[in-house]
Amino acid sequence: MSTPSSPPAPPAEPARKGAVRWFGRLQLVRLLGRSERTMAWSVLSAGSEQPLLLVLPRVQPPSLHALEQWQFGARLVERLKHPHLAPLLEVGAREGWPFMLHDLRNRSTVADSLASRGMPGTEAVALMQQALQGLAYAHEAGVAHHDPQTYLMLVDDSGHLTLAGAGTALAMALAEPSQVPADTAPAPLDSDSGMRNLQRAAAERDVLACGVVLHTLLVGQLPLEAKDTGQVIKRMPPFGPEVVRLPWSLAQPLSEPLRAIVNRATERQERQRYRSARTLLSALEGWQLVDSQDGGPLALLADRLRAGGVLPALPGASERAARLTMMDRQRTSELAEVVLEDLALSFELLRLVNSAQLKGAQATSSGPVLTVRRAIAMLGLEGVRRAATAIRKWPGPLDDAGARALQQQMARSRRAARLALALRPAGYDTEVVFLVTVLQDLGRLVVRYHFAEEAVQIERLMQPAAALRAGEAEEPGMTEEGATFTVLGVDTEAMGLAVGRYWGLDDSVLVMTRRLPLGTPVHKTSTDEEMLRTLASCAHEVVDALALPSVRVNAALARVLQRYGTVLGFSAADLQAALRDKPAQAIAGETTPGALDALPPAGQSVGQSVGQIPGQKNGLGLRAAAQAARAPR
Repeated sequence: MSTPSSPPAPPAEPARKGAVRWFGRLQLVRLLGRSERTMAWSVLSAGSEQPLLLVLPRVQPPSLHALEQWQFGARLVERLKHPHLAPLLEVGAREGWPFMLHDLRNRSTVADSLASRGMPGTEAVALMQQALQGLAYAHEAGVAHHDPQTYLMLVDDSGHLTLAGAGTALAMALAEPSQVPADTAPAPLDSDSGMRNLQRAAAERDVLACGVVLHTLLVGQLPLEAKDTGQVIKRMPPFGPEVVRLPWSLAQPLSEPLRAIVNRATERQERQRYRSARTLLSALEGWQLVDSQDGGPLALLADRLRAGGVLPALPGASERAARLTMMDRQRTSELAEVVLEDLALSFELLRLVNSAQLKGAQATSSGPVLTVRRAIAMLGLEGVRRAATAIRKWPGPLDDAGARALQQQMARSRRAARLALALRPAGYDTEVVFLVTVLQDLGRLVVRYHFAEEAVQIERLMQPAAALRAGEAEEPGMTEEGATFTVLGVDTEAMGLAVGRYWGLDDSVLVMTRRLPLGTPVHKTSTDEEMLRTLASCAHEVVDALALPSVRVNAALARVLQRYGTVLGFSAADLQAALRDKPAQAIAGETTPGALDALPPAGQSVGQSVGQIPGQKNGLGLRAAAQAARAPR
């Protein structure tokens, strides 16, 4: 191989009709694409009709040492074996110009197949998932691509994608130290730490480039009227001021979760972008699973629910089980108070009695079971004991940090439920108010338990960032819905609804477990279900307000009072009283108490022996028609 001094100019333009151009023994047939870093040609080897893909850097390595570094990187690429990385047929250099050669047989580039109106979301995501799988594998092996482009993504007739040209643009990356973050740039590029910094920065750039490519697939053209992904990246922060977001109007329909994922991939705030191919891939896989299967969000959860239940039993579960063993002569309300100490056990009883197997036991009611009292009556004490011992012990698969976060979320849910009890209008059953309020947090609890690492990402994305300059406002974080979309491909509320449907809760209950949207006004309620939903939403907004920085708490509480006070009939003094620490009140109060041993056998009428309030609607015990006086707070 000759030295890189006085090399021939690289092929840059398609050959004129009738003219034949050569790169060594390779005949250049057609230019497939070029960027500021790489170019790709369809070529034929001398004496062969087999189409090949030739990938070259646009800039020659500046020195013999740089060329040797490129060749070392190319040997690493050559060792990579992955179904979504195009195999290398040959790696070499001709007169100082390094090149990579791939098979092009029965394949076309994504650039050639991209229509001006873009692709449907499912097709674009399917292609990008394959590219990200190959990239993630390469990154974990210490290899960056350096220039993901649509003309380097090869697709066959079956839709199988392979990514070509990995590492070809290393020469350009070595010539652009400015691409390395400023806090790591001082390390010399020929040192081990310098190369690690370059690799880390290059991997993050690859992920950003994939976000630009995914945007391109959905829209049908590159954003910012650029020629390649590298030009787009140079005009985005931190290198430029441009913002890249999907337009609201697209030729193909696009779901909001997918829009949020794509916009996060090209987010203006660097801290909120995807930092690894795995995280972007995980979000797209979650969206695809939810979008393509009848199970919806439950498809993400099904295996985890079977393995670990909805939640783990809180610490002290064995003591609670022992207490239940000694309470066989107690009233159902006293038993229910013990059960309600543990949200996992409360949820498990609701699941059991609302499942299809026990629907026949509800012969006297046309609605679902939404009190632990009634669940105890239907299952019997032995059924409750079995449920208590079947729940996974605390903290399940969580580490210490995950367990603390879940316990904090449980405490927030219980505090909201207590606030709802303190603010409830007259006549509403305390246990139903408590459980509806907690069920509005079911999705958040499930995410904290089953997706602990993702929950940390979601929390980070929601945090505001300090202002870039003195006197400017802080950079806002994402909404909870948007952050969850970008991490899991589905929002927390949809998770909770999926679990509720899995339990067998009907639509009237599921509606109550959805919080009122923050951006919509609160109207006077006309049904008990609307009242309970509004009451629970109010309590959660109060708890959210209390979690804000202290200087913002009072203003946030004032907004809650203005939003809900008239509808729910409470004043500022009532809200202040509800927020004061008070002894915990009983939750499972009974109007017509009965001892457990006096309960009828399973399948017979449970009636008032389980604590139903006379005049209750649909078996929920929502409001006592005979009770006119305002319930005490």
